[in-house]
Amino acid sequence: MKKIIIILLLILPTNLFAFEKVTNFTFEKFNKANSEGKTIIINSWNEWCTVCAAQTSIFAEAKKDFPDFEFLFYEQDKNKEIAEALNIKFWTTIVIYKDGKEIAKEIGLDNKEDIYNLLKKGI
Repeated sequence: MKKIIIILLLILPTNLFAFEKVTNFTFEKFNKANSEGKTIIINSWNEWCTVCAAQTSIFAEAKKDFPDFEFLFYEQDKNKEIAEALNIKFWTTIVIYKDGKEIAKEIGLDNKEDIYNLLKKGI
């Protein structure tokens, strides 16, 4: 039985078990959401980061639970201009903007309760 499982793991595509992570952040979206008075949630991630994977699955739920929020994600290593413009130095950073101002920032949160408590600051 163990041999079968190992063989299956070797032949299955590796991305089968990965969380889908995409960069949807643009300065146009960010500025538009700010001008509309939306609460904006920004999350920086990196492809190989396990904390980022945990955050991604939690954000998939949070998007449903906080439908009025604008969720913007970007890959830290590939989008340095975003990181510099928003003064985000580390992946796994979650930043909340409300009324055009940064109101909260945390790094490395990886459980639902902590992330949801942070998001509630934007209500």
